[in-house]
Amino acid sequence: MDFMEIANNRQSCRSYDESRTVERAKIDAMLEAARLAPSACNGQPYHFTVCTGEVAREVAAATRGPAINKFAMQAPVLIVISQEPYVSSAAAGAKIKNNDYRSIDIGIACAYLTAEATAQGLSTCILGWFDDERLRSLCGLEHPARLVVTVGYAKEDDVLRAKKRRPMDELVTWMG
Repeated sequence: MDFMEIANNRQSCRSYDESRTVERAKIDAMLEAARLAPSACNGQPYHFTVCTGEVAREVAAATRGPAINKFAMQAPVLIVISQEPYVSSAAAGAKIKNNDYRSIDIGIACAYLTAEATAQGLSTCILGWFDDERLRSLCGLEHPARLVVTVGYAKEDDVLRAKKRRPMDELVTWMG
């Protein structure tokens, strides 16, 4: 699958096949892709906690809100991405430029992680709604959780949806 195929096929899955387990090699490939993602000063200010089994169900429960994320309970794997401290050079740059490079770096790593999942035939959904305190306790995290990614095989009836995106002329300005 080339990158444009991945970009066109990746979507947020909200209907996982609970009868299928995810192969360790596929999770390892996702994590390797995320490890190779660029980050400010190559600092990689994040940590991935891979949750399966009963821990995955408890993490999924920590992502539930009023009428949201119910599908997370179906996912056999949940990956909690937590924020780690900056390396000193990135911390200095962040302070000087008043820019939160960690959020950017976490987003890039998450994009690589989910893109590789798609290449591996897996489906994902990136969750930003969760109980940070509960996740920290469940996963033994010292630093804040920033994202949770559900991972699994989509149910057969979870078809590829048409992408609703802004037109290119609203997103791009050419100059010069």
